[in-house]
Amino acid sequence: MDKLHAMRVFVRVVEVNSFTKAADTLGLPRASVTTTIQNLEAALGVRLLQRTTRKLSLTLDGAAYLEGATRILSDLEEIETSFTSARKTPRGRLRVDMPGSVGRLIIIPTIHEFHARYPDIEIMIGMSDRPIDLIQEGVDCVLRVGDLADSSLIARRVGAFRPVTVASPSYLSRYGTPTTIEELEGHVAVNYFTRTGKMHEMSFERDGVTHEVKLNGPVSVNDADAYVTCALEGLGIGQVARFMALPHLRSGALVEILKEWRPELMPISALYPHNRHLSPKVRAFVDWVAELFEGCPLMQGEEIEGYDCPERGMQKEAQKAPVAVGTVAMDSETACLCVV
Repeated sequence: MDKLHAMRVFVRVVEVNSFTKAADTLGLPRASVTTTIQNLEAALGVRLLQRTTRKLSLTLDGAAYLEGATRILSDLEEIETSFTSARKTPRGRLRVDMPGSVGRLIIIPTIHEFHARYPDIEIMIGMSDRPIDLIQEGVDCVLRVGDLADSSLIARRVGAFRPVTVASPSYLSRYGTPTTIEELEGHVAVNYFTRTGKMHEMSFERDGVTHEVKLNGPVSVNDADAYVTCALEGLGIGQVARFMALPHLRSGALVEILKEWRPELMPISALYPHNRHLSPKVRAFVDWVAELFEGCPLMQGEEIEGYDCPERGMQKEAQKAPVAVGTVAMDSETACLCVV
């Protein structure tokens, strides 16, 4: 039995959830697909699929075999691709995931530049902060903010940003403006909780010393856009990414406070499985993101006195319906971009 062929047949059956559809897409007789799966199960001594007249489902052994087979086939594809990548333009479908704020404000407004550089890459952009199993969900690369948990993924730091401590004028008129972290006592915050449910405490750095402050508040969220909105509505003090806060600081809708006590630097990393490290399309995307962030002081954790984003970066797009940019598929509101 050709085990690589059997793996490919099994993975395709699972992908399309049908023996008949798998046979059609592979150009094989249905009986051949059925026989291949039966022989594979016999060779392994386990049942991989539960079959009924209406659907197929993976057994526990099937799920484990699918993960291993997918990894092996991906490794083989990447090895073969690596020998021809020098002569070929990166191509194919690339699926990435990133926080909504980074995607909406930075990546989406400039993705046309990536498409112009790599016209043969079709990019699918998901925007979320939820934990993702890249192998199971077929995601090639994710962008994540903050310190990374131990992981089997390869991580490359592509940028960083410094949050800014802000509050709305209406909040400050009610509670007063603190000038030291000791004066935060009696204030309330908009709190942010992580994917695991842990509350993210405010952090302040001064003279090389980091202070963490926990404030109570009426609302806690786990979405960056909602976090900014809560601060705008006067629900409490927040520590917002400067690239998100900048338009509101300019308009006066938010006011920076405690300027001498800087929030902790937040790294931005690209993560991808080991079997994607040779992929030309993944490497092209990660290199492009790193280049994009490198050209913007706000995405390098720098605070340059008098720094101003160019006018083109502050334009707002009116579209709120699903849009397509080149071969980019997305469903999100496009807003201002605060980078060069």
